[in-house]
Amino acid sequence: MSKTDKSLLNKIGQAARTGRISRRNFLNTAAAAGLTATTATGLWTTKAAAQPKSGGTFRWGLHDGNTGDTHDPGTYVTRTMIFLAHTHRSYLTMIEGDGSLGPDLADSWTASEDASEWTFEITPNASFHSGKPVTAKDVVASINHHRGEATTSAAKALLTDVTEVTAEGEHTVKVALTGGNADFPWLMTDYHLAICPANEDGTIDWKSGDGSGPYKIDNGEFGVQFSLSRHDGWHREGAYFDKVELLTLNDPNARQTALVTGDVDAVSLIELKTMALMQRDPNITIHNVPSAGAITLPMMCDVAPFDNVDVRNAMKLAMNRDEIIEKIAFGAATKGNDFHHSPAQPYWPEGIEQREYDPDQAKSLLKKAGAEGVSVNLSVADSVYAGAVDMAVLYAEQAKAAGININVVREPNDGYYSDVWLKKPWCLVSWGARPTPDVMYTLAYKSDAAWNESHWQNERFNELLLQAKSELDQGLRAEMYREMAILGKDDGGTVIPFFNNFVYANRANVGTPENLAASWECDGARAASRWWFNA
Repeated sequence: MSKTDKSLLNKIGQAARTGRISRRNFLNTAAAAGLTATTATGLWTTKAAAQPKSGGTFRWGLHDGNTGDTHDPGTYVTRTMIFLAHTHRSYLTMIEGDGSLGPDLADSWTASEDASEWTFEITPNASFHSGKPVTAKDVVASINHHRGEATTSAAKALLTDVTEVTAEGEHTVKVALTGGNADFPWLMTDYHLAICPANEDGTIDWKSGDGSGPYKIDNGEFGVQFSLSRHDGWHREGAYFDKVELLTLNDPNARQTALVTGDVDAVSLIELKTMALMQRDPNITIHNVPSAGAITLPMMCDVAPFDNVDVRNAMKLAMNRDEIIEKIAFGAATKGNDFHHSPAQPYWPEGIEQREYDPDQAKSLLKKAGAEGVSVNLSVADSVYAGAVDMAVLYAEQAKAAGININVVREPNDGYYSDVWLKKPWCLVSWGARPTPDVMYTLAYKSDAAWNESHWQNERFNELLLQAKSELDQGLRAEMYREMAILGKDDGGTVIPFFNNFVYANRANVGTPENLAASWECDGARAASRWWFNA
């Protein structure tokens, strides 16, 4: 069966679960995909039996939230902000459970021949929680919130190629670019680019927390909890729960205990060292989803001793990734190679030699750099990743063989992304998945990106990034991404131990789709609108 047929069956299976397709149409479509009548009938029975039910309050324990979080989409960074945004706000497009690109506020989108202009048709059925209909004016203002010299948005780098955003009537938006960008509709899924109500002056009203997502905020406090209820004007499928409670549970023991005792219905992250034990509990379902999410250790390339490329590469060689994946990730990861391009993303660069643990070579590079016996601080907090502190301690032990002294600094969970990340010269960071390498590289490795966490500057890399964005020949584009990966590996300032699986859990009475999106934990951060209670 072809990949297209499998994708078709996944889609009609979802349609069967949600009651959007009749038995006759299901069987006809399954037959067209190459299934026998007997197999198709059995598949219908399986799919339809999992039809979602409405009702109940979904209590969701999240692993990363701070009291300093805000509703400003340009500042979104913690998991609480991201998960809340996908629950109470909408985007132009969304990543579906099968990894494909689907509609959110945009019913459809088309490009000019060279992909330098994109037109989005906005659904006329969407409304904000305040009752105001969503129009093209709101979309224009929301995109422009991240553009211009005055913006403080972390998504500014994603939109530098945008020259103009215009509304044509109530429901059509045109976006003009400096050059072609075949990935532009994918870029619109970035969690910063939530659509907010427009003010008369062209700015957006983000402070009120108004949105057009599946649930509206009733009350809440960042770093503590949010209470939401179903938005009757939700324009897409799902939103089966009556109410949703988002609870910030940064402490891994408290989070897991809450799940085991039934105080919450799902958690966004579990302790990997207890994964095998929890799998034995019939009341709990564990999800272990490979993703393009990554753990990074960015070294600021403009701060000594990391301003020396030999020191940077010594740090990379001083890590035993295999041991870390075995003892910290418990196998729930894909080995990294110090460039931020995952096998789960398109244009995966084959044939690049894997960097292995080599303390002797690391020691030689340090001698060459005049940095023998170097001592550095590495900041980390357990709210970033389950076992993050243990990982840093294990890495420090490994690095001793190269004569490197890594002092592990355990930072407070609260305020980690505001007080540590982008401020301290070396820290441990958890990146969510991005759909394409262009989005990832533009956000975190482009020379002028607000989130260029390693302060890496490489002229050739930036040239290739610009060229690849507009290259419509897929073979040439793949070659460019391969060269960029090599540059990141050999010159970049980021140690990447692995691409982590998203490992999260729910109570057994929670129903989930067959396919879970790998863009974020908990079904692409959309568990509140895609999941349901079985009973």
